[in-house]
Amino acid sequence: MYQRILVPTDGSPVSEAAVDTAIAFAQGQGSAIVALSVAVPVPAFQSVEGAIAYDPGPQAAALLEHARGCVDAIAARAGKAGVPCTTLTCSALDAARAIIDTAEEQRCDLIVMGSHGRHGLSRLLAGSVTQAVLHYAPMAVMVLRPPPLPG
Repeated sequence: MYQRILVPTDGSPVSEAAVDTAIAFAQGQGSAIVALSVAVPVPAFQSVEGAIAYDPGPQAAALLEHARGCVDAIAARAGKAGVPCTTLTCSALDAARAIIDTAEEQRCDLIVMGSHGRHGLSRLLAGSVTQAVLHYAPMAVMVLRPPPLPG
């Protein structure tokens, strides 16, 4: 049913759980995986008007190195499962747009990603990459939520 599955990761436990699910799903479907990690630089400052000062400096190389490590780990896991995997990294201020653009460029018909499960004020202030991908992606999106907190 699905031929190419995009798996975006930031290396967090939530995205790693989505990777496991995507690999198992791809293995069962005979699909290929495209592993993507987006290096998102931290703005130097943001004004009240919304303008952002951006100076990547030495931060960019470190972020891309981390992104490369994330996708290489996915490729190794996919390889052990016998699932073909393409790895990609990029640097972007808008991770959701980078995910959607990559899915389109790579002709992916499914995106599998984790949701960090933000609620309340943190969701309003920080926004949600997953929410934006769900809203704008022209292909199917499978979102895996984190396990509930104990208590």
